[in-house]
Amino acid sequence: MFKNTEKSSSEPANASSPNEDDAKDPHGGRGPESLTLPDLVAGSGTLDRLVETARDYAKHAASENTLKAYAKDWAHFTRWCRMKGAESMPPSPEMIGLYLADLAAPTNGVPALSVSTIERRLSGLAWNLTQRGFTLDRKNRHIATVLAGIKRKHARPPVQKEAILPEDLLAMVATLPFDLRGLRDRAILLLGYAGGLRRSEIVSLDVGKDDTPDSGGWIETVDDGTILTLNAKTGWREVEIGRGSSDQTCPVHALEQWLHFAKIDFGPVFVRTTRDGKKALKARLSDKHVARLIKQTVLDAGIRSELPEKERLALFSGHSLRAGLASSADVDERHVQKHLGHASSEMTRRYQRRRDRFRVNLTKAAGL
Repeated sequence: MFKNTEKSSSEPANASSPNEDDAKDPHGGRGPESLTLPDLVAGSGTLDRLVETARDYAKHAASENTLKAYAKDWAHFTRWCRMKGAESMPPSPEMIGLYLADLAAPTNGVPALSVSTIERRLSGLAWNLTQRGFTLDRKNRHIATVLAGIKRKHARPPVQKEAILPEDLLAMVATLPFDLRGLRDRAILLLGYAGGLRRSEIVSLDVGKDDTPDSGGWIETVDDGTILTLNAKTGWREVEIGRGSSDQTCPVHALEQWLHFAKIDFGPVFVRTTRDGKKALKARLSDKHVARLIKQTVLDAGIRSELPEKERLALFSGHSLRAGLASSADVDERHVQKHLGHASSEMTRRYQRRRDRFRVNLTKAAGL
C-alpha cells in the first residue's frame, strides 16, 4: 500500500491536498522550496544557509524538463481523480490501477497513450508522492498486474528516428552559410555527430570547467582532437573527438572556427547570434535549436525527398546524430558503446540502424 515516510509533523493539515497550481510549478508544488528546518529546531544564520544550500542541491536532483513533465503528470492525475469523484491524497493502489487502465483504453474518445508514456506517467506519480511524504509500491498487485497486462496487450517495438548517415551529414553541412550562425550550426552538427552526443549535451558545454553554474561539461582541445568532459545522463564521462580527414568535415576544426570568429573564450560554447548572423550573443543556445537545425538542414539537403515534407520531418530528430554515429562507425562495438556512454551492448545495438546482422552465422556454426 502507501506508506507515509515523513518524520516531521511540521506541515499544515492541508499540505498534501492537490493544488491546481501544481501544473505551473515544475516541482509539483512540493519542490526544493518546501525544504525547511524542523519546528523543534531554532533557526540560526548557519542553519538557514544550510537550508538554502540543500534547496539548491535539490533543484539539481532532476533536469528541468523532467520536473516539468512530472508536474504535468501530477496535475493530470489529480484532475482525473476529481472527475471520478475520488480523493487523490492519500491515493489508493486501486485508483492508480484504474487510472493506468483508463490511459491505455480511454472511454471518452481521447487517444490511448503508449506503454512507454504510461510508464513515464507512473514514474511521475511516484516522484510526486515522494515529495508529499508517501512511497508508491509499484509491486502492489492492483498496479503491477494492470501494468503487466497493458504491456502484454499494447506493447510495440519503439519507434526509432532515422539515422543520419555520413553522406547525409555532409549534404546537410553543405547547405549552411559561412556567417557566424552558419559556423556555429556547422560545428553543432559535426561535433554532435562525431561525439554521438545528445542535443542537451551539445548545448550544455562550456569552454572551461565551472565557467557557469548551469554547465553540463567542458572542452579541451589538444593536437589530436578535442576531449569533452560531460556530466551526462548516466554520469560523468569523457568523449574523445579526433580530427577529421579534411577541414571541411573535421568537427574539431569547425569548433575552433566558431570559437575564434565568435570570440568565445569563456562560458557557453554554443550561444545565440543576432538575426543577421553576424554577432554572437551571451545567451546559451536552447537544445530545441539542435532539433530544429537537423530538421531544416534535412529538408534543405533533399534527404528522403521522395516522401512528403511532413513525413520527412517526422523521421529525424536530435537523436538522429547519435544513431548515425552508432550505425556508421566501422569499429568494434565496444568502442561505440564506450563512446556513447551506454551501460550495455544491447542499448548500443538499438542505435545501430544498419549493422551487419549476419556477420556471425550461428546456424552454420552449429553444423546446420
